[in-house]
Amino acid sequence: MSHNEFSELGLHEPLLRALREENYDRPTPIQKQTIPHLLAGKDLLGIAQTGTGKTAAFGLPILQTLAARSEQSPARAARALILAPTRELAIQIEQALKTYGSHLKLRQAVIYGGVGQKPQVDAMRRGVDIIVATPGRLLDLMNQGHVKLGAIEHFVLDEADRMLDMGFIRDVRKIVSALPRERQTLFFSATMPEAVTGLAGDILHQPIRVAVTPTATTVEKVDQRVFFVAADEKRALLAKILLDPAIERTIVFTRTKHRANRVAEHLNKIGIHADAIHGNKSQGARQRALDGFRKGRVRVLVATDIAARGIDVNDVTHVINFELPNVPEDYVHRIGRTARAGASGVAIALCDPSEQAFLRAIESLTRGRLNVAGGEPAHYVPKAKSGQKPGRSGRNRRPSGGPRKSRRAA
Repeated sequence: MSHNEFSELGLHEPLLRALREENYDRPTPIQKQTIPHLLAGKDLLGIAQTGTGKTAAFGLPILQTLAARSEQSPARAARALILAPTRELAIQIEQALKTYGSHLKLRQAVIYGGVGQKPQVDAMRRGVDIIVATPGRLLDLMNQGHVKLGAIEHFVLDEADRMLDMGFIRDVRKIVSALPRERQTLFFSATMPEAVTGLAGDILHQPIRVAVTPTATTVEKVDQRVFFVAADEKRALLAKILLDPAIERTIVFTRTKHRANRVAEHLNKIGIHADAIHGNKSQGARQRALDGFRKGRVRVLVATDIAARGIDVNDVTHVINFELPNVPEDYVHRIGRTARAGASGVAIALCDPSEQAFLRAIESLTRGRLNVAGGEPAHYVPKAKSGQKPGRSGRNRRPSGGPRKSRRAA
């Protein structure tokens, strides 16, 4: 393939120009496998996590198709709908589409809860080309008559498994029932539990199926380590770990909102710039925390699983599991915040005696052992099968390795 591989996927010059301006010159595997099919109008079932480039995989073909048929949307209507489970992810997708479509005259609106609805109602009044929305607020505006879905030609359901986890599947089905039967549907999920598989079967028509970075292999690019530590010694160990200057930008995960606040407060007291992000924070506070983290004013972002699902920040060098998740798939989502778009990364787990069953479940899912970086486990019996590889070694390796010469579209 030529240097500018995006040019071989059937994309038009205005999109290629926007990609060049962002120094995106090589498509990711999911983009290579999906963009030609989506330009041909096929439905898609994509098994993919964040960090694989799926936003550009669905966004670029939709932008091109809409621009080719420059029709005016009716009042309060749109031609494409993208559903995301969290506010942060909806905002992120909308910003990415603005970037990719910077040379196209398409209008879009982003709709999510936690803020006043008037600006969103105003944005919809004359109609738009693309809506990016979370399910709850979209349903509210539909029920009030501010949004109509009868003109939708393209429907994207992103992170369907997280929709299920957050209790949105019923809302999603209500929204789907308001869509035209004749449409292109794109369905993305990192995992396929039974309820998600059933939903996909109901809304897709003869889809192309693409699986990129399955759960069991996502972890291979990440140097994974575990410290066995007493619960009341975790904060001191975290502070000691963060003395390493190689840890430039890190996300620390907790299981609860309360713990996220406590950890962030402790880090700030000892001079480490940190902020917390979770569901109890206002949208403005969450956005300020994310902006500070992206711009380097905040070195450590302390997050719960649901809040972190929409975080897409380049060059996260480390992920630290202050508390191990009780759902092993969440561990894979967490450590996927680093080692994105071909970069390497480090994931550190702090495991107290009460969490050793969670660690066994994680190692069973990922089919590998985490490197023991410190401490002695209390009667820990790993569940991983013999002969399987531990998490990658390379303890003092600097994960970012300086600026990359090229970037891949998100």
